[in-house]
Amino acid sequence: MGFDPWDAAFVADPYPAYRELREQGRALWSEATGQWLVPHYGDVNALLRDRRLGRTYLHRFSHEEFGREAPPPEHEPFHTLNDNGMLDLEDPAHGRVRRLVAKAFTPRTVERLAPEVERLARELVDGLRKDGGGDLLTAVAEPLPVAVIGELLGIPAADRGLLRPWSADICGMFELRPDEETARRAVTASVEFSAYLRELIAERRTRPGTDLISGLIAAHDDEGRLSEQEMISTCVLLLNAGHEATVNTTVNGWWALFRNPGQLAELRADPGASDPKKLSTAVDELMRYDTPLQLFERWVLEDIQVGGTFIPRGAEVALLFGSANRDPARFTNPDELDLARADNPHLTFGAGIHYCLGAPLARLELAASFGALLEPGLPPLRLVREPRWQDGYVIRGLRELLVEF
Repeated sequence: MGFDPWDAAFVADPYPAYRELREQGRALWSEATGQWLVPHYGDVNALLRDRRLGRTYLHRFSHEEFGREAPPPEHEPFHTLNDNGMLDLEDPAHGRVRRLVAKAFTPRTVERLAPEVERLARELVDGLRKDGGGDLLTAVAEPLPVAVIGELLGIPAADRGLLRPWSADICGMFELRPDEETARRAVTASVEFSAYLRELIAERRTRPGTDLISGLIAAHDDEGRLSEQEMISTCVLLLNAGHEATVNTTVNGWWALFRNPGQLAELRADPGASDPKKLSTAVDELMRYDTPLQLFERWVLEDIQVGGTFIPRGAEVALLFGSANRDPARFTNPDELDLARADNPHLTFGAGIHYCLGAPLARLELAASFGALLEPGLPPLRLVREPRWQDGYVIRGLRELLVEF
């Protein structure tokens, strides 16, 4: 089976195809996607840090100069929202925005959230237990990060049901070759979410609180403050990046545990009570083993070579995170789930200047949800039936995960 992001069998298990790609070379042209595929850990790690590549090219070239067509005008609301977020900015704009966001989104901010995150996780798991089971995705995996990001941003509880649909519709544009219906939904969600946040920001300007939006408004340095659009794009990025990754790591991780009963039994025997690092080590391994973000795209801003293969300016590379995290050149027995894996520099959170700013919060949420589900005295969670995968490949996760106690 070759690299085919639109094939259901490939999406369900892309790892054999990745193995073939790594054997074939270090940079391979994909006619189907129009990209250079980079499957090796060392190359992916290096290119994430290489400033000859970028998430955008518009800080240096026009669309015409770069040999690319401008997006359709009707897609503009999505691109305005997306292009002003840290993930798609390059320096100097990226450094300025990240520095200002970091003034508000500090380690102490995450630490303050810890008791609430743990309380929410226990509450959701308790509800699932009282029901005797259900869909782990909709009962625990989705509502936890939505509630946390809502709490972080200061979004009223009554409005938080809007967040997940907006996030899902916007993230549809990150898949390869999204169709017009996907684009239409993403544009609508971008307009609605932006309008909602604009009103919330205006309210916080007059009545600031302890939430992150108030912190973003207050953040400033010698170069000034965040623009309103930068604040809106930051809030949406925090929801989309943090939420999608946390949801899919949870359900993908439990599916991996069910397929590795020996590892699950060891984790259940001591889910971190005697060793606080044990659960966090296990969560990192689950992120490596079946990463929720399989592919990360970068534009080639200057000619480069990867393993002797020339890649010209104007090309696009697809950094295969899922393949890099299973590369035997970096990980011992990479296709085995080893919840005690100590040497685990996985690339799930990226690397370089775009390393995930929300990684500490994601780890906190994941440790809380896995910890609550593995609580001593709780009946063991059991799989009801084998799950099906969503159609998306870039952001890869299950449609549902039906479980019972």
